[in-house]
Amino acid sequence: MVGDLRDTVQGAQSGFEKLVGSIPGYKGYKERELRREADKILRTHLANRFDEQKRRLQGLMGQITSAGRWGELSPLEQATLRLERLIDRLRTASYGYAGWFDAVKIEQQQLDTLYEFDANLASGVDRVAEAMSALEALAARGESTTAEVNALLTLLQELNDTFGRRTDAVMGIA
Repeated sequence: MVGDLRDTVQGAQSGFEKLVGSIPGYKGYKERELRREADKILRTHLANRFDEQKRRLQGLMGQITSAGRWGELSPLEQATLRLERLIDRLRTASYGYAGWFDAVKIEQQQLDTLYEFDANLASGVDRVAEAMSALEALAARGESTTAEVNALLTLLQELNDTFGRRTDAVMGIA
């Protein structure tokens, strides 16, 4: 799993940035910016890892197509679409920015919640990778992938649903 990127981003500050951090009011602002940057880096990393799994899925689709097993393609296409949706959401999700005059202010604790929420999605990458390994093994043996693809579809829906609750978790809504 990815280490805590918040420490890495904060440790990368220059001496000038640390000096400016002593200005009243600036320190809290900068800490929020660092948390936002860490969350953005984490989400980009997760999107890239999920993208690797998408490429594996596309390779599997090519293998199944070459074997003439057309009936197994539709669920694999659905899985690809669900995976693409998750990747797009990770790449484009808000990372906790709130301007000076926004009605909703995102505080440090909420940014930490956001980061932790995204960090928990890292286990989802591992679960998708395991499912892909099982699918690839079945396809290599010429066995049906139907049950495993259905399990992958369920997993991808769970991950999308979980990501959909991201904003609610930050805002403290149910």
